[in-house]
Amino acid sequence: MNQLSLQILPNILQGITAFVVTNLDDIMVLMVYFAQVNARLRPWQIVTGQYLGFGILILLSLPGYFGGRLVPAHWIGLLGLVPLGIGLKMLFSPNNEAEDAVQVLESGASNRLQRFFAFVPPQVLQVATITVANGGDNLGIYVPLFASKNLAGLLIILGTFLLLVGIWCYIAWRLVKQPTVSRVLGEYGDRLIPWVLMALGCYILYESGTVAYFFKSFFNL
Repeated sequence: MNQLSLQILPNILQGITAFVVTNLDDIMVLMVYFAQVNARLRPWQIVTGQYLGFGILILLSLPGYFGGRLVPAHWIGLLGLVPLGIGLKMLFSPNNEAEDAVQVLESGASNRLQRFFAFVPPQVLQVATITVANGGDNLGIYVPLFASKNLAGLLIILGTFLLLVGIWCYIAWRLVKQPTVSRVLGEYGDRLIPWVLMALGCYILYESGTVAYFFKSFFNL
């Protein structure tokens, strides 16, 4: 039981960390949607679109896992430099990705997915498209994270992600009713994300044995 816990808990914590730092800006986008709920745009369409878009991001990130089966772990661990680099870039060159996503929303970008999901309501496609368009940082984090995992670890993280998508939608819906909380989140959240990303990158480098491998190679140990 203890060995099982040792495998489950770290993966859950990594899943929560990776999800939060890559989707904090989505809170603001989801709030925009929930604030516009009416007869045409229903809450279930927002939630469904978020799941659809996030599912596409996961599929785009899975090659990292399969690549990790073919390449030695200490080389795969170098992908930890990606979140580390993203964190450094955000620290020294901050931008407002949530605001960019809202601009994409206003441009009607859901047409990009229309050809593949013609049977899906356009409102759902619109939300899904914004999720994908705003998911560049997601791919940068999920690919190296998946590559560093075995099958059990990957499944635990994916389960954590899917649970958190629903929680994220609920939080956004509640924040629409609490403008003070959303303002504090928007003011201080961006300052914390770069440091968490850099910590996650360092953890991937350490967990995969990359640091130990190059340390031993450098000092001929």
